[in-house]
Amino acid sequence: MGQKVNVDAKSLQYGFLAGAKRIEEKKEYINELNVFPVPDGDTGTNMTLTITSAAKEVANITDPTFANVTKAMSTGSLRGARGNSGVILSQLIRGFCKELENKQDVTMEDIANAFNRAVATAYKAVMKPKEGTILTVAKGLADKASELSTTKKSLLEFATDVLAYGREVLNQTPEMLPVLKEAGVVDSGGEGLMTILEGAFDALTGKVSYDFSNGYAAGAAEGKTAPDASGLRTSNSVGIDRKEIDTSHIKYGYCTEFIIMLENEYNKQIEDEFKSYLESIGDSLVVVSDDEICKVHVHTNHPGLAFERALTYGSLTSMKVDNMREEHREKVIMEAEKMAAEQAMERAAEKAEAEEKKQDIRKEYGFISVSVGEGMNDIFKDLGVDYLIEGGQTMNPSTEDMLNAIDHVNADTIYILPNNKNIILAANQAQSLTEDKTIIVVPSKTAPQGVAALIAFDANADGETNLASMIEDMNNVKTGQVTYAVRDTSIDGKTIKSGDIMGIDDDGIQAVAADVLTATKELLKKMVDEDSELISIYYGADVSEEDAKQFEEYVEETYEDCDVEFNYGGQPIYYYVVSVE
Repeated sequence: MGQKVNVDAKSLQYGFLAGAKRIEEKKEYINELNVFPVPDGDTGTNMTLTITSAAKEVANITDPTFANVTKAMSTGSLRGARGNSGVILSQLIRGFCKELENKQDVTMEDIANAFNRAVATAYKAVMKPKEGTILTVAKGLADKASELSTTKKSLLEFATDVLAYGREVLNQTPEMLPVLKEAGVVDSGGEGLMTILEGAFDALTGKVSYDFSNGYAAGAAEGKTAPDASGLRTSNSVGIDRKEIDTSHIKYGYCTEFIIMLENEYNKQIEDEFKSYLESIGDSLVVVSDDEICKVHVHTNHPGLAFERALTYGSLTSMKVDNMREEHREKVIMEAEKMAAEQAMERAAEKAEAEEKKQDIRKEYGFISVSVGEGMNDIFKDLGVDYLIEGGQTMNPSTEDMLNAIDHVNADTIYILPNNKNIILAANQAQSLTEDKTIIVVPSKTAPQGVAALIAFDANADGETNLASMIEDMNNVKTGQVTYAVRDTSIDGKTIKSGDIMGIDDDGIQAVAADVLTATKELLKKMVDEDSELISIYYGADVSEEDAKQFEEYVEETYEDCDVEFNYGGQPIYYYVVSVE
């Protein structure tokens, strides 16, 4: 039987919230790790939005148990999942939670099993898993956890070594994926996963603390970082006690925290004596120390006594005293007002939705498409799309967004066109969560592919036949995009400077130039061959109508054997989106 460790549901709750806060703080750094040097660096954003969706639910739990915390973690991340990285993260969380949901106390073997179940769940969700990614890092963590779960004496030692190995695996990802090595970065999804886990670890060991007493809101919780606490010995692995209790039952009213900058003799015996003294004047005690500092958290009615005793060991810093009774009263009032407002809004929304559904006649089939840009939206509407979801390279819709769209389309069978490879997994996840309608995900990776798929639809054919023909037609479409580089890099054998204009097709970067026109011309030259019949070009929000007209004339003259269609797409980021059939 595995060794029991002092981990409860409250610790899981606080650690998860701290992990969410850490990746929120570092999301821009993680975005920058995206290999492709275009403004679609969104791994950090997608993972942050995914875990934040769950964090808001987790923070609202006032009486945490493994059952209600894991359920909030799992369902919240599942419905909030965005992009490939967000969906994979939600599956890792889902598997991890499934293993712990019925636990009363936790062993290191339980934690190792949870890591392994997380990995199995995530790998199952990805059709073609690729090594050198977040999946590889997760598997490394699981393998090391299994190896150490029966050999380590303490949770602190176990977690420290598992996380250290996870970093080692992450640092090896450039050797597994040549594109990472060429760009000189580690995998961004793997970095995101390690950031979350390290954030949770730092919070539970006292290296950093957060106050989530008023719930979780992006950017709201301010972390207070202590001096480096790596290798600390700890008297308690529970983490900061944040159980919500009625004020009449609060025995010790002041939440007291401080750091001792150790200047006098302080060893294990002295620490035990200090701990005993603090327990005599309070509860909810955490004492974490190394050779230089000692971090203390205690609930007491006499903060001054704790400070006075601590001063015998050294000088104090980062002192904080909160009146928990007052905080509780304020929180109760705020939560009551918030709940009343939310309930009123929910009732109004439900009423409006019910009236809308009454007026709608159930259709045989309907369409949902992801789109961005005024012109592109109009094109999809003209092709019969019932519901448009705003999304694209910098704003991937979540599974929740997909489910909301499905609710709004009153049809027996609904076709979803993601039009972006990073959105397909979220669409598939929404499909698996829908029971009252048949959902068919058409795996379109670009807007032109989505257009081709819609044109191929036959109202007289069944769902599977339509899916086959839609996929066949969209696969005949070659797509190119013209945008700018956001940083210096080397990729596909090309040296790229920040601000360069790039022409990118399905096979990678085909053109690099100093201006938009040159890059677009070179891209077209690579894409059009003797079998090409149709060239469709969608110009973006940053291209003037005059420039677009001049380029249209050039294309018609240069490729006179092809039909040429020019449309205003209005898309941001991409000057031109080009398709060749």
